[in-house]
Amino acid sequence: MPFFPEELTESAQIINEVIEQLIPQTPGEESKLFDAMRHSSLDGGKRLRPFLVLSSAAIFGVEREFAARVAAAVEFVHCYSLVHDDLPAMDDSPLRRGKPSTHKKYDEATAILAGDALLTLAFEILAQRETHPESSVRCELVRALAEASGGRGMVGGQLLDLIAEKEEFDVGAITRLQRLKTGKIMIFCCEAGAIIGRAGQRSRHALHSYGQALGLAFQVTDDLLDVEGDQDEMGKPANQDTKRKKATFVSVLGAGKAREQAGMLANQAIKHLEIFDKKADPLRDMAHYILERRV
Repeated sequence: MPFFPEELTESAQIINEVIEQLIPQTPGEESKLFDAMRHSSLDGGKRLRPFLVLSSAAIFGVEREFAARVAAAVEFVHCYSLVHDDLPAMDDSPLRRGKPSTHKKYDEATAILAGDALLTLAFEILAQRETHPESSVRCELVRALAEASGGRGMVGGQLLDLIAEKEEFDVGAITRLQRLKTGKIMIFCCEAGAIIGRAGQRSRHALHSYGQALGLAFQVTDDLLDVEGDQDEMGKPANQDTKRKKATFVSVLGAGKAREQAGMLANQAIKHLEIFDKKADPLRDMAHYILERRV
């Protein structure tokens, strides 16, 4: 995996440029809102989800412009979720990506509105003809991302995450929580390339399965980082889950077994890519990276 960090950096630069275009600096009375949106989505983050979109699209020879717009839309959904997660009513976090959380830099009301605007902007982008010339493809992208991010996906998972602070969850319940909160968006990112590229069901199913295993592996390592990670490296407070007595893979399994579980899930993810040739190597590298990441 010698070139993977460089590939990830290159992908992030592409997405940053697209975000700059989609959320330009805006004068006028509403400038505070757009400044908060830019603060929430620019200059930070690994852009793992956009990388998955770009990499899955490359398997099918999708035009980079189409894939980059879809990748930016996903990142807006992700950033909106972080803005709202950091609010006092949720995780009450003062830092995000090494910077003050949006509600700390501005105020809670502006943070809520910035998150709302990022979410709606994502679907505006997917619906535009510039994202894909075929309306059926655009509709499927909108439907799939809405399902992944709504009550039967990320938002539903966030509610379970809050409940997990007050009730005891076993491994099965935590797995369901994370499949909704983290996994559904990861699955969309991986399937998106097949949707844009109008690939067959076999390819789409393989990417769906890859994304599901990868999403769980990511969350297990995220739980490990909360316990073992360095706050300065991560750009956000450590031990947040422990302080809030939240049920996680680590709290239930212990660090050693959680690490074994992450490795098993990463190997499962890679196995689902067997139907693809070397064009899927960036996705294989991502599975290895997930296990090794420190931020």
